[in-house]
Amino acid sequence: MQEFIPEELPLKIDLNNIIIGKLIKASRELSKLNGIAKIIPNQAILINALVLQEAKDSSEIENIITTHDELFIAQVDEHKITQAAKEVQSYQSALMKGFNLIQQDKVFKNSHILEIQKRLERNNAGFRRQSGTTLQNQKGEIKYIPPQHYDDIVRLMSNLERYINDDSLHDIDPLIKIAMIHYQFESIHPFYDGNGRSGRIVNILYLVYKELLDLPILYLSGYIVKNKALYYELLQKVRDKNAWEEWILYILEGVSQTASSTIKIINEIKNLMANTKNILQTKEPKIYSKDFVESLFIHPYTKIDYIVERLKISRQTASKYLKICQELRILKCVNIGRNKYYVNIKLFELFKKGIS
Repeated sequence: MQEFIPEELPLKIDLNNIIIGKLIKASRELSKLNGIAKIIPNQAILINALVLQEAKDSSEIENIITTHDELFIAQVDEHKITQAAKEVQSYQSALMKGFNLIQQDKVFKNSHILEIQKRLERNNAGFRRQSGTTLQNQKGEIKYIPPQHYDDIVRLMSNLERYINDDSLHDIDPLIKIAMIHYQFESIHPFYDGNGRSGRIVNILYLVYKELLDLPILYLSGYIVKNKALYYELLQKVRDKNAWEEWILYILEGVSQTASSTIKIINEIKNLMANTKNILQTKEPKIYSKDFVESLFIHPYTKIDYIVERLKISRQTASKYLKICQELRILKCVNIGRNKYYVNIKLFELFKKGIS
């Protein structure tokens, strides 16, 4: 098998009525998602919850498996973190770093992508300089050989950077463009490690960069996890047969499905918060505050120390608040080793169920 050198972008593709129909639906759902996200005024709640879920599923595609318990505990207790949870946290950190850089610079540079990969892999290897990288299946069979030479990788990534930022190169809808960008990035495979996760972060951040989303909350990796075999099959069909229609339809369906699903989970979070507020105002009005309710939703797991720090109250008062919430069955107390955690029962169940 020979190495595959993708053509530089833009490429000529035909947009038929099937693609246009899918595009209209995906655009509509994405617009709804961006609007509905504003019903949760504290952005940290959505970012922590949805970005962490995205990180979990994106890592799962790369066979990095962790549990919700491990992830949520790691959010509030850095001493209780497994290696798999650390990998997922690296993804979350990389995504948020990229998000902040794009907001700051108002452009999407290769230097941003390099910073994302650096945080993912916790090294500074940069673009591949040595040949020998191949993609293999679980049986160890070589399925794809990306560009092997550093000069080709730099040339293609420079072209991709221009394509991402200069819309005059290709006057086409951003949701069609994201399908082409993702195909190109994964075909270049510019890094020794972390290409899949870096590419999925680029997807999310491109939507933010094009102002289709205000926050990086599109839950696309969950869709890919459920359709993993098809994802790799369609990528290869574009390389082998120029089968753009199937690939574009796959991405558009992913955007449509996951935007719709994320809208549902945002509404569920809103309802859970309203219900918690109502219980506290009705039964324990002395401990109710907007900040306290939000504190219970920023992380499904919390500790006394977190409430002390966030609300600037005494440890005794924080403990009292959490015990009251336990009695009201808003929270469940769990002991792990010597540590005591309070779990937002319904919020945890919501994320354990996942977005479908």
